[in-house]
Amino acid sequence: MSYSSVIEYLYALQKHGIKLGLETMQMLLDRVGNPHRSLRVLHIGGTNGKGSTAAMVASVLQHSGRRVGLYTSPHLVDFRERIRVNGCMITENQVEELIARLRAVIKDSLEPTFFEMTTALAFLHFADMEVDVAVLEVGLGGRFDATNVVEQPLASVITTIGLDHQEYLGHTEEAIAFEKGGIIKPFVPVVIGRIGQEAEQVLRRIARDRSAPLWQLGWDFAVDGNRPEGRTYHGATRVFEGLTCGLAGRHQWDNAACALALLEAAGRAGVETDEVAVRDGLRMVSWEGRLESIDEYPKVMLDGAHNPAAAHALAEYLKDFSVGHPASRIILVWGMMRDKDRRGFVEPLLPFVSEIVLTQATLARSATIQELRATLHGWHGPVLDAVLPMDALAAARSRAMPHDLICIAGSLMLLGDIKAAVRGCGLSPIRG
Repeated sequence: MSYSSVIEYLYALQKHGIKLGLETMQMLLDRVGNPHRSLRVLHIGGTNGKGSTAAMVASVLQHSGRRVGLYTSPHLVDFRERIRVNGCMITENQVEELIARLRAVIKDSLEPTFFEMTTALAFLHFADMEVDVAVLEVGLGGRFDATNVVEQPLASVITTIGLDHQEYLGHTEEAIAFEKGGIIKPFVPVVIGRIGQEAEQVLRRIARDRSAPLWQLGWDFAVDGNRPEGRTYHGATRVFEGLTCGLAGRHQWDNAACALALLEAAGRAGVETDEVAVRDGLRMVSWEGRLESIDEYPKVMLDGAHNPAAAHALAEYLKDFSVGHPASRIILVWGMMRDKDRRGFVEPLLPFVSEIVLTQATLARSATIQELRATLHGWHGPVLDAVLPMDALAAARSRAMPHDLICIAGSLMLLGDIKAAVRGCGLSPIRG
């Protein structure tokens, strides 16, 4: 099959929906020789921040001279973004060959989902490439996520717990913590980030029951300082001063702290990183769609925040921008999925926004402009409409001065549409 035919086949697996459970994944991997069992894995879950944390971990490990596999989701433009080795995307030929191997063993009533096939593809690729470490981002939840077939990771991290995907994970932070805590394995160290008290108690109980050492941000490790020369990481066993991070936003220092604590835990399992790798990896890390600047004068920034907790982190950045640029306005280009908490997302942003341009990502489950506008009751600033994302960006640019900020947020799918259009390539039919 050609690469385009393979991608069409994978997208067609969306008909199986989201299927929480490990049985299909275990059977599929068993039929191709259980490639995941040959990998040394760092497992990264959480509501927000797990992609950025995974990118930081992979960057530091790569700067230590290791061959590093990185598996993340969703992609923004190109499916192959999900599976990388030392920053290089899996090739089209490799996708073709590995999916052919997987399809050859699908028989009987085995019906893998899109995410299960993609995860199996990643495991096969990392095994074939003989990576030294595989950094895996959880897709949804943890307990029944396809990545959770890994039985003995080197260490795990749960970055944050917040309300998202409630239809699958539960309607309280405690319920969501229980699902995400499913990646905690017996005797394997687990790092947890800035987490509410009730959710923290759930994770501590799971770790205690499984005899898993637990390190918590603010107790066992932390990053402090806000000086131009950098910040200081205080870990369980290591201290690094004068650190800088390639990702913008105060919240990224929580992610950096979790990444460095995870690497400390991995060091105890034999995967050590020296100070130069820590400094260079953190300073040079990049991660698309997270406070990513794509233009200047006016500044155009993309952020993949799509739930209330992430919106609060974005609001902190907008607040800092407003303080540092009192003469500048912020224009929000906003689109979201219909199943997200639209009011909970936009409310923290409104105090810092001068105008809003409403738009829609090219997915059927995108909220309509009318639905978004209904969410803005009580806000009296200018609101413009532009159904197509690039038209929305053009409208924002037409109203912005060179010193203003245009912030595009609310959906990774929206960001993917913008980036694809900017690059001049076709839109991917699914990025979930």
